[in-house]
Amino acid sequence: MTERKPPGVDFESWVDKQIRNAEARGEFDRLPGAGAPLPADVESTYDELWWVKRKMAREGFSVLPPTLALRKEAEDALEAALAAPSERIVRKIIDEVNVKVRDMMFKPPPGPPLGKKPYDVEDVVRQWRERRADR
Repeated sequence: MTERKPPGVDFESWVDKQIRNAEARGEFDRLPGAGAPLPADVESTYDELWWVKRKMAREGFSVLPPTLALRKEAEDALEAALAAPSERIVRKIIDEVNVKVRDMMFKPPPGPPLGKKPYDVEDVVRQWRERRADR
């Protein structure tokens, strides 16, 4: 489409005419994805890093925050230690992960802190019983 909008013609009607003419010529018939549903992420809000996230998902790569990465590493280390062939290797695996856990405990990780402490189970049970008794 290289022609210019003629003077005095409403822009919207001129664009609509161009689209109708292209449809009549069949220029929209062989487009890739014709008839396929739109991707699920079309409805979401705009994200500037959409292409990075899509590439990471396609490559099967993910980046976890440091605290979550350490949790995962600690779980994997425990499994490896339990499957280790000797006590010396078990101690080595656990000592290495414990050093990392202590470092994370005493040095605040990047990002916001958790800011939460464990729940008191007895207090939660007491509240649950009170609410049930009110019914």
